[in-house]
Amino acid sequence: MNYALAEAQARQAATLAASLRYPTTLDVELLNILGPGGSGQLDALTGADQHHLGESEHAWRTWVDETVVSWAANMLADPDLATAAETALSATEHGAGTAGDMRRLTLPSPRDHDAAPLLRHPDLLASVGSVHRTSLLELLQPETSGA
Repeated sequence: MNYALAEAQARQAATLAASLRYPTTLDVELLNILGPGGSGQLDALTGADQHHLGESEHAWRTWVDETVVSWAANMLADPDLATAAETALSATEHGAGTAGDMRRLTLPSPRDHDAAPLLRHPDLLASVGSVHRTSLLELLQPETSGA
């Protein structure tokens, strides 16, 4: 059960981050054509680049969008920021509510915290979250300016 709850929280964060990162249909189509930047900077930051990976083990890493990962980390560490991000979704072509129910991300219960204490730990997420935190805060500025 803990695994499923942790996965649900991570999926919600990634879905919301991707919806904000690629706010229009054109953005999504360009992503499909060009692909994201890959996991290189995140690998270097976390030490994952020190291990030699075979072709099949490395292939999926080219489809990692470090901005989406960083934004998702910020949202996992800060439910208020996740709430502001969910509100900002209404300004995209996707529209409010299109990412689904985000309660595990925006209003995590004690059970959600118990299921994923490391996934939501601000200190553990700080290095990845800091990579693109500024761009997330700039995007959410109208929603976070009163905070």
